[in-house]
Amino acid sequence: MNQIDRRELRRTLGAFTTGVTVVTTVDGTNKSFGVTANSFNSVSLDPPLILWSQSLTSSSYPAFRDADRFVVNILAEHQIHVSNQFAKSGDDKFRDIAVTSGLGGVPIIDGAAAWLECEKVAAYPGGDHVVYLGRVERMGRSAHRPLAFGDGRYMVTFAHDLGELAGATSQSSGLPGLDAVRLAGAALPEICEQIGQRTVGLAVWGNLGPTIVRWEPSTAPVSPYLQTGVVVSLTQSATGMAFAAFQRPEFVEEALRRELGADDREAFAERLTEARARGVARAVGAAPSVRHKVTVNAFSVPVFDATGEMVMALSTTCPSERLDPEWTGPVPEALKAAGQRLSRQLGCR
Repeated sequence: MNQIDRRELRRTLGAFTTGVTVVTTVDGTNKSFGVTANSFNSVSLDPPLILWSQSLTSSSYPAFRDADRFVVNILAEHQIHVSNQFAKSGDDKFRDIAVTSGLGGVPIIDGAAAWLECEKVAAYPGGDHVVYLGRVERMGRSAHRPLAFGDGRYMVTFAHDLGELAGATSQSSGLPGLDAVRLAGAALPEICEQIGQRTVGLAVWGNLGPTIVRWEPSTAPVSPYLQTGVVVSLTQSATGMAFAAFQRPEFVEEALRRELGADDREAFAERLTEARARGVARAVGAAPSVRHKVTVNAFSVPVFDATGEMVMALSTTCPSERLDPEWTGPVPEALKAAGQRLSRQLGCR
């Protein structure tokens, strides 16, 4: 057989996104043990069986090997610190972790998304791991979203298609629901990679106009001055022009009057016509940006919900020497594709 590179195997297996669990037990002296594991899986509904695996070199292996019971705690999205704490070696893993005593005195971690109290029914050798088979005797779940893990990092979970939620943004208000913003925010790291490691921003229409609510800085951030909650110009920024071009006129008309004189309207209208034709807004910097302190080029695309309303703008901004201003360059094309994917996920057809 060909030798399998362990590092590459780990990277490949990381493409399979999983939940995150902490499995707990007690030994014969009632000392508690716990270990972070994403090797958990269901086996059977009748009888109710689950499995998980543990490294033979784990310091808690003897305790789990000899125990009759264990609890699989499926962590919630706010429990990254719990996962990290139980992933480390040491005798103080339960420090500052609130627990409730379950069957046989095995600790259940408070605030978890779900938990399964199990009787260990079998253990099977699995190379450098042992596979435990457990019969579920009692279980519970909370309203918390589960934590996820893939590609070597923690993730949050969302419905791939928000279905009816996608259209429930508030009757053509032009405002995104919280689920929509979370979905788009979770996509930013991948979009940053897809457009060649360039800073990506997410904006919504706020009380005072286009407002940045999330940034995903690249490995070479546009500047150290990135902030959320910033209202950007409707006429000078790519993000603002995307809203001006693709959102309903009644939403932007008052803001346009504040920023534009009567003599500027015709020229600006031509820029919006071009943006609509190309499906992307553009701002090419001729002088250092007041906020970023560098000359920037930027592109922005609309994100639509199930009603066809523009609810968000997806933007990239970069020092001008790193971002070609051409309309049809690879960066704006990739950004448009990302905006279209998000729109489809929000129910836009």
